[in-house]
Amino acid sequence: MALKPNSADGRTRSWVQIFIVFGLCCFFYILGAWQRSGFGKGDSIALEITKHGADCAIIPSLNFETHHAGEVGNVGESEKIKSFQPCPPRYVDYTPCQDQKRAMTFPRDNMIYRERHCPREEEKLHCLVPAPKGYVTPFPWPKSRDYVPYANAPYKALTVEKAIQNWIQYEGNVFRFPGGGTQFPQGADKYIDQLAAVIPITNGTVRTALDTGCGVASWGAYLWSRNVLTMSFAPRDSHEAQVQFALERGVPAVIGVLGTIKMPYPSRAFDMAHYGMYLKEVDRVLRPGGYWVLSGPPINWRNNYKAWQRPKEELEEEQQKIEDVAKLLCWEKKHEKGEIAIWQKRVNDESCRGREDDSQAKFCKAEEANDVWYKKMDVCVTPYPDVSSSSEVAGGELKPFPERLFAVPPRIASGSVPGVSVETYEEDNNIWKKHVNAYKKINRLIDSGRYRNILDMNAGLGGFAAALNSPKLWVMNVMPTIAEKDTLGVIYERGLIGIYHDWCEAFSTYPRTYDLIHAHGLFSLYKDK
Repeated sequence: MALKPNSADGRTRSWVQIFIVFGLCCFFYILGAWQRSGFGKGDSIALEITKHGADCAIIPSLNFETHHAGEVGNVGESEKIKSFQPCPPRYVDYTPCQDQKRAMTFPRDNMIYRERHCPREEEKLHCLVPAPKGYVTPFPWPKSRDYVPYANAPYKALTVEKAIQNWIQYEGNVFRFPGGGTQFPQGADKYIDQLAAVIPITNGTVRTALDTGCGVASWGAYLWSRNVLTMSFAPRDSHEAQVQFALERGVPAVIGVLGTIKMPYPSRAFDMAHYGMYLKEVDRVLRPGGYWVLSGPPINWRNNYKAWQRPKEELEEEQQKIEDVAKLLCWEKKHEKGEIAIWQKRVNDESCRGREDDSQAKFCKAEEANDVWYKKMDVCVTPYPDVSSSSEVAGGELKPFPERLFAVPPRIASGSVPGVSVETYEEDNNIWKKHVNAYKKINRLIDSGRYRNILDMNAGLGGFAAALNSPKLWVMNVMPTIAEKDTLGVIYERGLIGIYHDWCEAFSTYPRTYDLIHAHGLFSLYKDK
């Protein structure tokens, strides 16, 4: 005879199961809230650094204490430390030197109003810029290339305005970036394949690129997967939040415009440049042997003038002017097919000596080629460095990347940087390899994909960035304008990127740009300034 089941035991088991399910639900709810709160694996690192600070002892000379005992170091216990309050919510995307309201008070000619115009002393804010409501930790690389949390840059205008060009799509609580652009609506990858048929993109010859008017920087994002590091820039809000989207994706970008002021980059910096109609300024920053790419108007005007709604005579004249200036600059046209044209800057000017007799060929002073901070753009041609033969690369030939990362840069080998020898360069590399190894033992998120955008506020010879080199991150190497030695050209010759800047002013970027900031010797440099 079968036994009757005990109904009390069944009820007990049911209540236990309900309790377990309820407990699990609560646990995962709390876990999700914690992850979204911003205090998680990335933001608790400060506690870990404090906890494991003793690890620094592996290199006795490396410590994280202040080295100044001036006024700050002598603050008495009775003196109150000043605290900064949050700014009002309207400043969530505040960019002090590219403020929209202030910009509208400047002339629109030649994009002057889009250039840097920093606030006067009485206009400066002394509060902390807040994050937007719901801001979350960005996705790690490479996921961040294609997805950005909506809360981090909650602007949908481009999803409508650029829908047909595939710039950006809104999907649920994220933006997705399909890789399209104004001149490559079918995707940046296919467009880069077309360029690679002419330009040696895959073998390390082309490592640094410049993209002027970058949109959401999909060209640079997809070049990065091919080991080409692109400096992208565009004005503040020509299209809403375009540079902000680029940075949220983890792609190198700054706010900037080709207007009346020189670009904040050294001469002979880039292996390849994309767009940029101020050709003499593009020529200044383009390396001998480098490539300039132009796609879209006026290229292929014969087939497109009706679609562009422009007179064909006007487009023909525009292209002829480009051809004439390119010839004056000693560029050779390598390719024109469809809407893409490619020129290559000659390796030296031996084959175009005749341009010295051209009445339009006014030459700049060679010593002013890197004097760019707030300096007006010249209408002159930057001269090539001297060579001793027709086959020599002006300024020195670079190794393919990654070999060039630790090879002796031509500017150092030639003695062009006073006080920096081959021996001091190699010693600097060894020091930074040791320091970065120590950093990685303290902060294990470095090179995990979590830190994508890294800023070195006082880059020196670029040793920190070189030691960090990884396909998961990039470093913006800043050369302070008051630095004793200008070594930004050396940094570019290593296959890295950077920019001139004076830290007495706001940087040309959006809030929340960088995942990690490095400042070596910066306070010493700016002490009493």
